[in-house]
Amino acid sequence: MAEPDRLDDQAVARLLERLEETLGRLEGMPGPTAETALDAVAILAEVYGEALARVMDRAPAGSAVAAALADDELLGHLLVLHDIHPEPLRRRVERALDGLAGALRAQGVEARLADVTDDVARVRLTGGCSSGSEPVRLAVEQAVRAVAPEVETVEVSRAAPVAFVPADALLVRPGGAA
Repeated sequence: MAEPDRLDDQAVARLLERLEETLGRLEGMPGPTAETALDAVAILAEVYGEALARVMDRAPAGSAVAAALADDELLGHLLVLHDIHPEPLRRRVERALDGLAGALRAQGVEARLADVTDDVARVRLTGGCSSGSEPVRLAVEQAVRAVAPEVETVEVSRAAPVAFVPADALLVRPGGAA
């Protein structure tokens, strides 16, 4: 049996943009027809969410099927939207940072998740130079948002550099006596 044709990620992104524009126009229209159309979209989303939840119910937790569904960018977003993603938020963010590790390492940077809540993901960067920090910050932000769209803010900051203390300074007592 031949593989069915599927939209690539760019085509899906274009469809989602069209949907956002169309919904925006509907929301701006007064009257019962626009309200009915928006209600229909909400009901349809709820029905599709229920169908997706049933698919996830039939994919054993921790199975390759559940993981494959969750790893798909579009399905992953829908699973989060309907609060049925099998992977906890913290693990999804850590996985996103793990996926960036090679590219960041090439720039001498390491990113670690400091904390994550439903609203905020805090990521600490170490290494590298501050002159290249904006592209790194954007890459980290995009990676986190791709797997955790429910996070409202991604805070990316540099960890304070570790101060170097010469060994002979450890042998000097306050007041100058050795």
